[in-house]
Amino acid sequence: MSKRIQAKYKIDRRMGENIWGRAKSPVNAREYGPGQHGQRRKGKLSDFGIQLRAKQKLKGYYGNITEKQFRRYYDEASRRKGDTGENLVGILESRLDAVVYRAKFVPTVFTARQFVSHGHVLVNGRRCNVPSAMIKPGDVVEIRQRSREIQPVVQATQSAEREVPEYVAVEGHKATFVRVPTLDEVPYPVIMEPNLVVEFYSR
Repeated sequence: MSKRIQAKYKIDRRMGENIWGRAKSPVNAREYGPGQHGQRRKGKLSDFGIQLRAKQKLKGYYGNITEKQFRRYYDEASRRKGDTGENLVGILESRLDAVVYRAKFVPTVFTARQFVSHGHVLVNGRRCNVPSAMIKPGDVVEIRQRSREIQPVVQATQSAEREVPEYVAVEGHKATFVRVPTLDEVPYPVIMEPNLVVEFYSR
């Protein structure tokens, strides 16, 4: 079973942004940070602070990715040709749990991780229970037959909270990963700045 490392919405309040764009986010009601000092006036962030915040926001958006794993994604992105920030977003969006979430098979990224870990997902007809598995363009991700009536699946497919992006083609309970997306194709509810993440790691 996947372990949630921290409270789900704590990062929302720390950043002061509704990073998943959900109606239940506490930021919608309280824009200040958590804790007894949350309402104090915030000081001006240094360049390092701005870069760190951009990194925490992007990493936090994809659920409980560890720092070691996220750094490995950055190293891989910097080895590839082209813009490192764009490459990093492409790698994150190629994760199996991200594709399951984008296909609207589940309501949240946290549910996507758990859903994959519990063996409810097939990749090209074979069961895969590794949320961080990399999906290639043309791969088909589908929900197992016996898992299609699970409540989170029914709830997500009927929800109008978000749309399926163009780089994932969905037919019923099957989704084809069409291509690795660029930054402007990814439907982030808030502005993500992978260029600042690159600056953070290349200091």
